Amino acid sequence: MNKTLFALALALAATGCSRKDRSADSKGGRAVIQNKGSDTLVNVAQAWAEAYKTVEPNVAVAVSGGGSGTGISALINGTVDIANASREIKDKERDAASKAGHTPKEFIVGYDALAVFLHKDNPLKKMTFAQLADIYGEGGTTTKWSQLGVQVPGCGSDEIIRISRQNNSGTYAYFKEEILGDNKDFKQGSRDMHGSKDVADLVAHTPCAIGYSGLAYVTPEISTPCVARDDASTCVAPSMETAVDRTYPVARPLFMYSSGEPQGAVKKYLDWILSDAGQCIITKKGYAPARPVKCDG
Repeated sequence: MNKTLFALALALAATGCSRKDRSADSKGGRAVIQNKGSDTLVNVAQAWAEAYKTVEPNVAVAVSGGGSGTGISALINGTVDIANASREIKDKERDAASKAGHTPKEFIVGYDALAVFLHKDNPLKKMTFAQLADIYGEGGTTTKWSQLGVQVPGCGSDEIIRISRQNNSGTYAYFKEEILGDNKDFKQGSRDMHGSKDVADLVAHTPCAIGYSGLAYVTPEISTPCVARDDASTCVAPSMETAVDRTYPVARPLFMYSSGEPQGAVKKYLDWILSDAGQCIITKKGYAPARPVKCDG
């Protein structure tokens, strides 16, 4: 091969390996959309991907979790088409994306109520931001359930076992921002789980435990107390309705981010997610839709 042809081959290979120059990978004539991020969204993202096979048989959506921070990092690095996040992208992440040649485009795909998880036998029915901050926050002194005026069946030690998320989680970041505030960190000694399902499973089997996660992960073995911003505020229970109307004080939007204005298969997929069909799927998974929608059943 002469030098000119060799240089042309290298240029073509480099072009083929660059994700930012195309809307999705192509394998065997099928477009493959890489979708990664929030563990809060991973279940509904998988449901969307599965349902989309019948809409666009020539498009495959590869879904993985790992946390909001992981998904956004992958978007910055140009290794995914869509990043899922249960928190808004940070300014420093936008700056890093810009330096890497990417401009994150934000889509709100639904809403979630970030619920407090208690064991089903825990009699506590109401909690305030201040109580949660004193349990989870650095310098907090609430370490026993009796300090909150309850005795928990099966929790002979009276100890509050704190279940949290790892720090790459958007749920972790949102809880910290809303409940603890910008100037306070989590106290040491919590059991930090990789995913929302792990939080739910551990709380369900641990009478002394408290955790937090998305409402979609609540099971019959978990109790979710109402939450109030302070003693003077109305205590509101987490639900799809209170997430939609934002009366629940820890309701949050759920995001998908593309690199720049989406094109081709990625645009069609995001448009479908925001259509009635996609929004009815997120509703069936226990989240609130991004807009009012009527669904069968």
